Amino acid sequence: MANTNAPFGFRQWSGTGSAPTYEQVAMVIDKDDTNAVYWGDPVVPLNTGYVSKGDPSGAPTVQVAGIFYGCKYLSTSQKRTVWSNYWPGSDASADVEAYVVNDPNAKFIAQVGGSSSVGAVFGDLNANVQFAYGTGNANTGISGAYVDISVTPTTTATLPFRLISLVTQPPGGPGTEAGAYNYVIVAFNNVSTKQLTSVG
Repeated sequence: MANTNAPFGFRQWSGTGSAPTYEQVAMVIDKDDTNAVYWGDPVVPLNTGYVSKGDPSGAPTVQVAGIFYGCKYLSTSQKRTVWSNYWPGSDASADVEAYVVNDPNAKFIAQVGGSSSVGAVFGDLNANVQFAYGTGNANTGISGAYVDISVTPTTTATLPFRLISLVTQPPGGPGTEAGAYNYVIVAFNNVSTKQLTSVG
């Protein structure tokens, strides 16, 4: 049975601490940042001190700050503090407190996208890979981000993730079939917590 194209962002697989928090740290999104950020989206560090969505297209030089897993903010319309698993891109009276996993040893499960015919293969293991955002779900707050196989897995040091393994168990489960839209386990490669080059 072929895999279904249904990306869900970067879901924690392992790392420091334990579910559900996995040693999340607080970062800040500018209250005027109109980029919606979904649960499981990679966020990038800005030279203003904030984090946001970045542009992974083009040259693969995106340094990530970590993976976004929710936020809290003072809602202008509701006149109260809102805890949410995604930032909708508006309605904050002050800067947004974002919860991000940036453990350099963390691993994540993600779907491979960017091609309807090609997925990740065994020979891609230990290569560096790019991501793309896809379409997040405003009803659930879940990310649509995925590992972008249209950017060939390679040795480029500035790519944000390292491909660690293919998901093959349980056989016949979602994402376990070879070919397009299969699931993989990735680790951080170009992340702020282990990258010596600053964005500021």
